[in-house]
Amino acid sequence: MLIRTDRDGFSHARSSEITPQPVYEERRQWLRTVAAGAAGGTLAAWAGRDALAAVQRPGKLAALAGQPSQVAGANTMETPTAYADASQYNNYYEFGLDKADPARNAHTLKTTPWSIKVEGLVAKPATFDLQELLQLSAQEERIYRLRCVEGWSMVIPWVGYSLAQLLRRVQPLGSAKYVEFVTLADPKMMPGLRSRVLDWPYTEGLRLDEAMHPLTLLAFGMYGEVLPAQNGAPVRLVVPWKYGFKSAKSIVAIRLTDKQPATAWNKAARNEYGFYSNVNPDVPHPRWSQSSERRIGEGGLFAKKRKTLMFNGYGEQVGQLYAGMDLKQQF
Repeated sequence: MLIRTDRDGFSHARSSEITPQPVYEERRQWLRTVAAGAAGGTLAAWAGRDALAAVQRPGKLAALAGQPSQVAGANTMETPTAYADASQYNNYYEFGLDKADPARNAHTLKTTPWSIKVEGLVAKPATFDLQELLQLSAQEERIYRLRCVEGWSMVIPWVGYSLAQLLRRVQPLGSAKYVEFVTLADPKMMPGLRSRVLDWPYTEGLRLDEAMHPLTLLAFGMYGEVLPAQNGAPVRLVVPWKYGFKSAKSIVAIRLTDKQPATAWNKAARNEYGFYSNVNPDVPHPRWSQSSERRIGEGGLFAKKRKTLMFNGYGEQVGQLYAGMDLKQQF
């Protein structure tokens, strides 16, 4: 993603004016909390992990018949992040702004019944219930890196299949250029909707060729288990070469369109969050560098930083999607 600097002749507004004010203030409070209790703790512990000991794991995800596809580059050899960290240190603003809020609050999310409507520029629009989605294609575990714009990363074994399997069923028309994802926004289940930090429902978007890329995953689980509510149950998107906020959680609708869809964070802070949001270590955020990252669970705030890789390390697989583009202008 691109953040222009004063060297480009663009004068930044204050960070508090770019980021929605409640989020900015919450982050400042979080940093104060971290500074007060950082010694010997992990980031997840600072976020309140000790208060989440009673969180129940949702159970094993049933294996389905069929042969999983062999997607080149789908698995990293890096050690997966501990389940406790991946499930208790989350961004899911519908359940609160603090990293620990989703695990505390998402028990209110009801995932049965559930369906996804696939509509727009398709030959065969359809609504799929969760069981239909689960049976649509053989599922596989893919160990993907997840990179957050805030400078932290994880390695998570996701369970799902390529989104392309679903999109092919509805037969995109030749006029379709983009895919919009719409997520659940139910104030009865989601206390964070009262914050008004974003324009609800949360929406995201991909170019059609990005959505059809075999690495783009429709995920139903992680670590061989049912997807926890705080991680986007019952079905979410995972796009491993983009920043984590591109991966829409608790999806209820998918629309194919000929126009670039508006996305939640782009509407909230256009100068910070571009449509593409590819991991690019050479383009800084106004309040931090994107050139390095810390892996959650590896020593907390004082863990050794890792060098951030272009496209989050998936450049060999996806770089051709952006041939000829200026990635500092189309961020």
